[in-house]
Amino acid sequence: MVTAFVMIKANTGEADRLRDSIESIDGVRSAHIVAGDVDLIAKAIVETPAEVKEIAATHVQSIEGVEDTQTYIAMD
Repeated sequence: MVTAFVMIKANTGEADRLRDSIESIDGVRSAHIVAGDVDLIAKAIVETPAEVKEIAATHVQSIEGVEDTQTYIAMD
């Protein structure tokens, strides 16, 4: 299993809508609105690193209102 965290910057006022859209993606276990440099953090648990790429690069980045993402794969 691969656990990854996707940090998401959102357009102003879009965080609530984006959270719901992100949580509906297969493999995403949770998404949280946070304070700090990013607006949301999503946790994904999938079988392969390729699935992490699919979630972050294809699904999340294609949602209108997402400005930028950074993805971190857990090492433990």
